Amino acid sequence: MQIDLKGIEITHNPGENRFETWIEGQLSKLDYLENGDTIVMTHVGVHPDHRGQGVAGKLTEVALEYARSRSLRVIPMCSYVAAYIRHNPQHAELTRQRS
Repeated sequence: MQIDLKGIEITHNPGENRFETWIEGQLSKLDYLENGDTIVMTHVGVHPDHRGQGVAGKLTEVALEYARSRSLRVIPMCSYVAAYIRHNPQHAELTRQRS
């Protein structure tokens, strides 16, 4: 199944500390821990049927925009999130220590 990234809805589920999307009844998510002015992005998990189609990138982009809108410092513990930021340097300033 080809996924239309423009058609998927990413929702913020603060009760579960995650950004999530349900595609064909299957959950894909980005888990995080938020503490004060910091958000630690711990894991991105995409259902195996939907991997390689940009879902992880879309989840990460939405989570980073959330962090930006809240002036949160991002700590990318997840290797995918760290790689995403390296490949999208417009988000690099989110990882810098605030003074």
